[in-house]
Amino acid sequence: QVQLVESGGGLVQAGGSLRLSCAASRGTISNYHMGWFRQAPGKEREFVAAISSGGGRTEYGDSVKGRFTISRDNPKNTVYLQMNSLKPEDTAVYYCAKNRHNIIATTTGTYDHWGQGTQVTVSS
Repeated sequence: QVQLVESGGGLVQAGGSLRLSCAASRGTISNYHMGWFRQAPGKEREFVAAISSGGGRTEYGDSVKGRFTISRDNPKNTVYLQMNSLKPEDTAVYYCAKNRHNIIATTTGTYDHWGQGTQVTVSS
């Protein structure tokens, strides 16, 4: 029922910032916990951040803690990922996903809808 579209990726120098957006092009995400994951070639999909349906609770992967911020604007049906102090190891395709359970989840098992991904490349 829900279709998600990520945007905002691109090429940035190390130390720079990007803001990713995840908009629901069909359906609503306002009642759902959401997450961001990333995947580099040859690597497993990695948890980045998660946010509760109302935005009051967040959690981050250890590799991005203190640098990335997840937020949401439910009237706009959109989730954001602000990425600061970017490092070359942040280079990956970034995906947003809807969690079918009302939980903060750091693994992929309970996420039932995924966007197409947006490429983030950080140069050194």
